[in-house]
Amino acid sequence: MSAVPKFLKLFFAVLAAAVVLYIHLPQEAGAAGITVYKKDGRYVKLGGRIQLQYHYKGPDSGDASDRVFFRRFRPYIEGSLYKDWKGKFQWDMGKAKNGNEVAVKDAYMQYAGLRNIKIAVGNKGFPFSREFLTSSKKQQLVERTFVGDHNYGTPDRNVGIHLTGHSNDKRLTYGFSVASASIDPDAGKLDFDSPVNRDADFNEGWIIGGRVDYHPFGNLKFSQGDFKRKTRATIGIAAFTWNNDDDNNTYIDSPDTDGKKFDVDKVTGLELSGAFRASGFSVDAEYNLFKADTVAANLTNGIYRNGSTDLENYAIKGGYMVVPDTIELVAAYQAQDADNYEDTWSRTSVGANWFIRKHDIKVQLTYRIGKNLKGVSGNDEDELFIQTQYVF
Repeated sequence: MSAVPKFLKLFFAVLAAAVVLYIHLPQEAGAAGITVYKKDGRYVKLGGRIQLQYHYKGPDSGDASDRVFFRRFRPYIEGSLYKDWKGKFQWDMGKAKNGNEVAVKDAYMQYAGLRNIKIAVGNKGFPFSREFLTSSKKQQLVERTFVGDHNYGTPDRNVGIHLTGHSNDKRLTYGFSVASASIDPDAGKLDFDSPVNRDADFNEGWIIGGRVDYHPFGNLKFSQGDFKRKTRATIGIAAFTWNNDDDNNTYIDSPDTDGKKFDVDKVTGLELSGAFRASGFSVDAEYNLFKADTVAANLTNGIYRNGSTDLENYAIKGGYMVVPDTIELVAAYQAQDADNYEDTWSRTSVGANWFIRKHDIKVQLTYRIGKNLKGVSGNDEDELFIQTQYVF
């Protein structure tokens, strides 16, 4: 743990310098993406994000470790040749679970010719979990909490038909999707992935679901932190169901292969979420419940007991702009429980964000205290994240 205080001292020294620089550094609203061509309704836009991260892990038992890597290195191209139509594709060359590799993210065409409704066909974010639908570039913590993590029940980007819409005053927003989705057959997770990036052993299936959000004081977008200092609030509810289509049940005959892997049969999910912004304060809260069954009905491993689990995730995070639009202090608590856990897995986080150009250019620090990792009592670990971000 001796390395952690040095990084904390360094980061907060930089934050102190940022306060001094604030009076010399005018703040401007960012506009991600650069339009390189525009004529007669046709356009081409280029953009992307670069997130360079330092990650330190200090378990209570075992050796500490750290690394520096590109968490996300994600360019995109967006364009239109015809009125009301656009296309976008985005890929990531950052650190993936198997090393640096190219992964498809957004890849869709969209029609916006209907009043207050957009319809997209292709690979796009599924309308579940407010935290997941909030872009990684607009998060208060360096990493998402359990409620926004596709490793623990929240669907990822999926290939299908995606509809989004809103009322005339945008106080009511909604989304609905029917798509193909894949799940990694890993007993320790409930890991959804985009079918375009899945491994050969992933379970295939179809997912259907939707969400509704109500914004009583005016529309509150999927973004964290309070830059506008206007009172805004939202409450949302979402649900989905996923069913295995029986095309790729690799482990159905040998479900205990390597002690971890076996096939998932069906999953249902429910979300309740809310957010509040006012006078530099921001609060986001979410609760998710997932009910999952495995193909083999008698398995007990990881999160599952006797072939099924109720996986519960909840999180609350908040922040305050101590220097408007520039320095934000943040704190969060998240927890996860499953039928086969010995104890609740919890994480407590504190941190600070330095917004050089709001979310477009920023430096973030998050210190996270983990208790009972993966539901194992006494399995504790502290982590430090420092991340720089540039969005264009």
